[in-house]
Amino acid sequence: MKSLSIKDIAVAAGVSITTVSFIINGKARDKSISEAVIKKVEKIIAEKGYKPNQIARSLRTGNSNIIGLIIEDISNSFFSRIARLIEDKAYKKGYKIIYSSTENSLEKAKDLINMFKSRKVDAYIISPIKGLEEDIQHLIADNKPVILFDRNLPDLDTNYVGADHFKATYQSVESFIKQGKKKISLVTTDIDVQQITERLAGYEKALADHGMVYNENLVLKVHFNQEEKETMAQMEKLFHSKEIDAVLFATNYLAISGLKVLKKMGKQVGNDFGVIAYDDHEVFELHTPGISAVQQPLEEIAETVIQLILSQLSSKSKLDNQHIILPAKLIQR
Repeated sequence: MKSLSIKDIAVAAGVSITTVSFIINGKARDKSISEAVIKKVEKIIAEKGYKPNQIARSLRTGNSNIIGLIIEDISNSFFSRIARLIEDKAYKKGYKIIYSSTENSLEKAKDLINMFKSRKVDAYIISPIKGLEEDIQHLIADNKPVILFDRNLPDLDTNYVGADHFKATYQSVESFIKQGKKKISLVTTDIDVQQITERLAGYEKALADHGMVYNENLVLKVHFNQEEKETMAQMEKLFHSKEIDAVLFATNYLAISGLKVLKKMGKQVGNDFGVIAYDDHEVFELHTPGISAVQQPLEEIAETVIQLILSQLSSKSKLDNQHIILPAKLIQR
């Protein structure tokens, strides 16, 4: 079936192609086109299902109405949930999202930025990795709105939306201490990104403030992207060799692997052995007993990111960059 063109709509409505174009592009009232004509054209479009050619429109207007979203790993529940929220909110505002995962590879992240440039995206939402500063600076110099989220690059002057990882981790460790835990372990990852280093800093500070000595033997830094069986073997060694009575997992995927290890070891989560996971997951709610978790404010992060992007896109002049840090909360189960 042949798709409806602007010319077809003009013929059906008995008006000029220019008039139809003004109505489709939201300029009808600026051009003093009557309400009766606007309604007539809109009725024809609704009935016959006209869909504009996005590429032709972007060449004409300079806007693609597409936003590029670059994240670490779309299979991770944190990123998939936040990507979906951003996509839904953007769509309601007339924008589509295209997204890809970096897998924490700098080379892939650079390739993705170049790919999005070729697609003429209007703006970028990026969960960045170190080494991407120059590429992002070029986007900013090209007057493209850029919002960083989840991770910040302190050397860049750009917008950032994130959670207070330090405070959330501090509160998690403190809750263990209040339960009388003495040997609190942290299982984290070795990637050098701000939100991971903040979680380690929160762990260290909570121990220090409560008169407990930091013991590096209780901290396991798992190599990013290694096989799960290797991660589980390291965890099993840690849990066997130390008198650990509580563990904080710095990511949800580490927590899921850890729960598998604890099950294999026959170690029961409960009063004698406490577990908190960072970034909530439905597995933690379904687990018996339920696993306490740090819950990032996904809805608020997505909403703030989209609002910042839209204000940047609609502004005729450059707006001041904003750093917005939202509180995460500990869900006790």
